[in-house]
Amino acid sequence: MTRILLLEQLKAFTLEATKNIILPVQMQEEDTEPPAPRPVRVFLTRLPDGKVYMRDAPYILHQVITCKDVHQPGRPWPDSSAVVRSVFCVYHPDEQEGGLALLNLMERMRIALMQQVVIGKQFILNLQEGLESLIYPENSAPFYAGEMISQWKLKSVERKLTQWQER
Repeated sequence: MTRILLLEQLKAFTLEATKNIILPVQMQEEDTEPPAPRPVRVFLTRLPDGKVYMRDAPYILHQVITCKDVHQPGRPWPDSSAVVRSVFCVYHPDEQEGGLALLNLMERMRIALMQQVVIGKQFILNLQEGLESLIYPENSAPFYAGEMISQWKLKSVERKLTQWQER
C-alpha cells in the first residue's frame, strides 16, 4: 500500500506543481474544431490506452520501477525505497516551441521537487541518489518526450517478532 500511496501523493503534487501550465492539444479525426489548450494530465502506472498516447498529450505518467527493502545491522526495521520513472509528453505544432514546452514542464516539476523534497508528509526525495532527467533525442515532432528518475525513501514496515526472533 505504501508504494501506491506514494504514486497517489506524487500525482496530487504534480497536479499542483503544473496547474498553471496550459499546453496545446493535437486535433483528432473526430474533432470538428481544434481543441482548446489544457492543463497537463497525470496518470499512474499506464496510460488509459497506450496505443494512442497522442490523444493524452500533454501528460505526465508516474511509474514505480524498482523497490528495495534493506535491513541494516543495529536498526529495528528495514529501510525502504522506491525508484519512480516520470514520463513527460507534450504536443506542439512548432518544433522549437515544442521542445521548449517540454523543457519548461520538466523544469517546473524538477524545481518543485527540489523545493519541497517531502510529499504526503512521509515520502522523502533521496537527493543523495540525485534527480535524473533525460529528454528523448529522437525526432518525434510534433510530440516531445522526456523522463525523470527519482528515488524515494519510504516509511519502514515494522516487523512482527516471532518466538525464534525474541531469543
